[in-house]
Amino acid sequence: MNMPTPLTPKPPRRTPDCLLTLAVPRALEEEILDALLALPELAPGFTVVPGQGIGRSVELASTMEQVQGRARRVLVQVAMQHAQVQPLIDTLRAALPSPQIAYWVVPLLTFGRFGDLP
Repeated sequence: MNMPTPLTPKPPRRTPDCLLTLAVPRALEEEILDALLALPELAPGFTVVPGQGIGRSVELASTMEQVQGRARRVLVQVAMQHAQVQPLIDTLRAALPSPQIAYWVVPLLTFGRFGDLP
């Protein structure tokens, strides 16, 4: 009878308890994504969604945006532990100090996957 080989235990994955959303001008998309990719311990994964910003403080960069009255944005969402939010924001703010980057944090009621990760 073959005995199963002991596997090195994986460290437990911490379940995200909040969602950080960054609203970023399209002109800064690559810079913010590069910054996040350089911080895998704070942002191990994220989702990028196209969006539009509307409001008094939104800078309308192109003629098209001025005509439409809304600015093209990229929404970057990071499901993470709340304790990691402020260190990530501080690091990103130092790298990209733009008043056109907005963020908000909301609690995650649940987080899961439909299958097991390797």
